[in-house]
Amino acid sequence: MSAVRQRILIIDDEPQIHRFLAPALDAAGYEPLRADSGQEGLRGIALWSPDAVVLDLGLPDMDGKDVLVKARAFYDGPIVILSARDREAEKIEALDRGANDYVEKPFGVGELLARLRVALRQRGQAQGPQAPIKAGEVEIDIEKHLVTRGGAVVKVSPREYDVLARLAVARGKVLTHKDLLTAVWGPAHAHDTQYLRVFVGQLRQKLEADPSTPKMILTEPGIGYRFIGD
Repeated sequence: MSAVRQRILIIDDEPQIHRFLAPALDAAGYEPLRADSGQEGLRGIALWSPDAVVLDLGLPDMDGKDVLVKARAFYDGPIVILSARDREAEKIEALDRGANDYVEKPFGVGELLARLRVALRQRGQAQGPQAPIKAGEVEIDIEKHLVTRGGAVVKVSPREYDVLARLAVARGKVLTHKDLLTAVWGPAHAHDTQYLRVFVGQLRQKLEADPSTPKMILTEPGIGYRFIGD
């Protein structure tokens, strides 16, 4: 008996997107589902409970960010934004409203599939026990509140640990400056990005093989940071 395929709902009003993305998803082992408007997409999420959603921002009946907010009221699966809007403010707002990731049009199918795999893997890991998170020789044990590198304990301050742990738990997902600042320092510091730059710099010095070319804590210019784990 064949395995049950994960269902990916594509919410986009461009027929050509569905024409080439649906076969690509099918070939990758997913079951593609289609919606051509925001309202149709919301109904599809409620009806089909897809494993992940690919959401365009420029829909004919409503803004994709509004679809995102409405969907997040009842859906906790991964939502990857797919849009021609390339302004940083658009990306930040979508991520702040609950998107897992953001892919710009025109895009490569390989990149989108990779982002979907990361988002789906992250959801599966979140639903199970919190195992230590690894990135090369670095290991973050969330339950023990412990960071090691090559088996040796790395001394990090409480604030450094909070920043690292939030990035690591969300591995693969972009966390905006506002996300991190609000969670670690509180709402009054939501725009104090210099705090974050300093602490991320300190973490890179302690954990990265070459802090000048980080491989683990990546910068998304103007938006935030992304943790890349094993």
